Amino acid sequence: MFSIILFRNDDGRKPVGDFIRTLDAKTKAKVVSDLHRLEILGNEARAPLSKYLGNGIFELRSISEKNTIRILYFFDGDEIIIATNGFIKKQRKTPVSEIELAKRRRKIYLKRKG
Repeated sequence: MFSIILFRNDDGRKPVGDFIRTLDAKTKAKVVSDLHRLEILGNEARAPLSKYLGNGIFELRSISEKNTIRILYFFDGDEIIIATNGFIKKQRKTPVSEIELAKRRRKIYLKRKG
C-alpha cells in the first residue's frame, strides 16, 4: 500500500488539502475515495482512475455529478505518492500551467528532501 503525502508550501499550507476543502460534500467524498483507491493501487492505477501526463507527472481523475476534478501527483520511491495540485477541469486537455506547477513543486520537494 502506498502513502499519499500532500505537498506543503513554505508557509506550511497544503494546496491540495485547501483545494479539496473548497469542494461540495459529494465531490469531496468522491475525490477522497479516489485518493484512497490510488493509495491501494499505487503505480498499478490505470485509466479511468489515473493517467500518465509525462515527465513523471500523473493525474488522478475524479468525476462527480457536477465536476471533473484532477489531482496531479508524482511518485517518491516505491511507496510514496506526492499530491502537488488540484483543479476543476474545464478544458479538454489538462492545462500546461497545471503540469508545470506540478513539476515546480516536485523540484521543490526533492530539493527539500536532499
